[in-house]
Amino acid sequence: MKNIIVVILLTFAGFTVQAQVAKNKNAKVEFHVSGNCEMCKKRIEKTALSVSGVKSADWHMDCGTLYLIVNEQKTNVPTIQKAIAKVGHDTGEVKALKEDYDSLHTCCQYERK
Repeated sequence: MKNIIVVILLTFAGFTVQAQVAKNKNAKVEFHVSGNCEMCKKRIEKTALSVSGVKSADWHMDCGTLYLIVNEQKTNVPTIQKAIAKVGHDTGEVKALKEDYDSLHTCCQYERK
């Protein structure tokens, strides 16, 4: 009888741990990315798509929001934001280095906060 109770408890514990680790293969993510023009749009979307696990990227110039569909088993938001900051665009959490920002074309240099 003890063995049956132990097996049942371990089974429930296993399901609980597994449920907490499960990650979405088609998670919808959005965050702000600074930019100005169509060249920025192409650069931001291309960079986001170059990160393994990003399935779709659409940056809206009017509001500065980047909408993504991401496989959370392969990547996470900080990794994507770091990649975008590396090409010169500030994100909600990660600021681009001055050298990266300065390398942007003059029409792409947005007002930094």
